[in-house]
Amino acid sequence: MANNVFSTEEIKKINPKKPVIIVLVIVIIAVLLVVIFNSFTIVNEGFIGVKYTFGKITNADLTPGLNFCIPFVEEIRQVDTREQVYSVTEDAYTSDTQSVEELRLKLNYYYDTAKLSDIIRTIGIDNVENKLLVQNVAKIAKNEIGKIKAEDLVQSRGAVQQKIQDALSEALLPSGIIVSAFAIENLSFDEAFEASIQAKVIAEQDALKMENKTKEKEEEARQRVIAAQAEADSTKLEADAQAYAIQAVQEQLADSPDYIDYMKINKWDGKLPTFIGDEINPFVNIDSSASTAGSSNSGTQSGTQSTTSQSGSTDNE
Repeated sequence: MANNVFSTEEIKKINPKKPVIIVLVIVIIAVLLVVIFNSFTIVNEGFIGVKYTFGKITNADLTPGLNFCIPFVEEIRQVDTREQVYSVTEDAYTSDTQSVEELRLKLNYYYDTAKLSDIIRTIGIDNVENKLLVQNVAKIAKNEIGKIKAEDLVQSRGAVQQKIQDALSEALLPSGIIVSAFAIENLSFDEAFEASIQAKVIAEQDALKMENKTKEKEEEARQRVIAAQAEADSTKLEADAQAYAIQAVQEQLADSPDYIDYMKINKWDGKLPTFIGDEINPFVNIDSSASTAGSSNSGTQSGTQSTTSQSGSTDNE
């Protein structure tokens, strides 16, 4: 018991403020850590940072990455600047009072970063669809569809989509909304109208087939005419060539009467005829046997003598 009693001097040596100081140091370190961690905010890719100072926008163009702010004084909020998609299903009527049921519309858009602070102040990022898109998309789409007939809407959907997109761009751009695309994803009419459209399409396809066949027949006829004309031209050229050749021969004969003998010699193949004539001075085949040749020569000589004698007597007379 006596050993556990502190003396007056030992009690004086103990510092009662030391535990308090340790606690304060720990608190200060914790506060510093909190301040340090809250002094930086990470802005992700595809987003833009908007800095608020006591609730007021002071910077609406913070780039992705690590950004500094004063804790408890400034705040950084991220706004998604990537392309957004808004879809809606509506009913509409065409100019010929055809009902378009379950008309599905899709709008692709993104924010104009130069007007982002104005959007936040006047509309609010979370209110863009309710305050801007809902009323404009449905209204403009119905107005444009109501200007055309149902059949034209089916056949010219792309042109109608472009008109609606242009009208939406004109309406939303002043508010800082940039329209990147618009699409009509579904067109649903009543069964009777769709059946009539299908029948008309089939009829048009059949008419197109007949037209193609007619063009094919016309092309075949044209080719035959071309071929006949080419043949006629060829025949005319041949006739002209023959006429020219005849004229050339006639001119040559006029200049040289012996030209026809020259042509005969050129045409002769070098072979003597087997037999020419039937009475006087016939030609015989020189390729016959020797006996035949001898007898032929004798006959020829006697015939020659007889002819000579007859000529002499004639001369005498």
